[in-house]
Amino acid sequence: MAEYAKQLLSLIEIPILLVQGDRVNFANAAAKALLGGHIEGQDIRIALRDPEALKLIKSPEGGRAKISGLSVRGSVWEMVCSPLADNNRLISLQDQSVQVSVARAHADFVANASHELRTPLTAILGYVETLSDPKAGEDAATRQRFLDIIKREATRMQSLVSDLMSLSRIEAIRHEAPSDQIEMVSLCREVIGERLREIEVNFITNADKAHVTGDHAQLAQVIRNLVDNAEKYGGSDKGTTVQLEASDRGWLTLAITDHGEGIAPEHLPRLTERFYRADTGRSRAAGGTGLGLAIVKHIVERHRGRFDISSRQGEGTTATIMLPQDKSV
Repeated sequence: MAEYAKQLLSLIEIPILLVQGDRVNFANAAAKALLGGHIEGQDIRIALRDPEALKLIKSPEGGRAKISGLSVRGSVWEMVCSPLADNNRLISLQDQSVQVSVARAHADFVANASHELRTPLTAILGYVETLSDPKAGEDAATRQRFLDIIKREATRMQSLVSDLMSLSRIEAIRHEAPSDQIEMVSLCREVIGERLREIEVNFITNADKAHVTGDHAQLAQVIRNLVDNAEKYGGSDKGTTVQLEASDRGWLTLAITDHGEGIAPEHLPRLTERFYRADTGRSRAAGGTGLGLAIVKHIVERHRGRFDISSRQGEGTTATIMLPQDKSV
């Protein structure tokens, strides 16, 4: 019967241990993969090294405990200890790392969004209160200066809410592959044409037409966000370059380059995180919400593409998108 039980436990995909006293009598394949093939016969105190978990194993009632760093640093596992006959314990381990990470990311997102909204809202309320004072409100120059600040902060809030809603919509359909045929050369010209009165954009392409399977509005938003970023942080009279290149390997590469101050290497891996800013003061002064690159990343992932940012300080930054071409057209 014992051998039959072990055979059944071997089929379970989560780590399972049978412990008698302080010794591990049995470990299934998942447990050996997690804790090492030598786990059978080992002292459970050496295998787990978690005071709360070991205390639970010794208790007659058993129960649940959280163990941190069991597989890799930062991982979180839930241990369930069930008492059996003859001083045996059945221990199961469930990886909770993803759930914990998602919950933490959600809490951070809500906290960051609240902070980003609270800052302009506090400024608006403060200036409205000041304008309510007859002495400040009667002075035309002061009144106009305060109204300009209120308008700027309200516009900032409006942009932030718009980006939050956009990000929410993108995430809601991120697993649904787009199905429309989009001609990228004309789309680039369309989006760039919207900005030519404000900034100098140099468009280069090696194709007359290049198609992808995609979502027109979302791909336009990607180009618009990246061109806006180049304008805000380029800080140069050399303008922005948008280059679209169709390759024989089935990929379409879109690169947006500015000639600004560039970004320090330590910031590059985190630029697509929500609300992350390499230069907080400069970003807010330029009207950035901290969500633009996160939106780009999610859209590109939905289109089964790749997104990368490279930069050299003092020379500029290039944001590159690679999308699979639609060769059926």
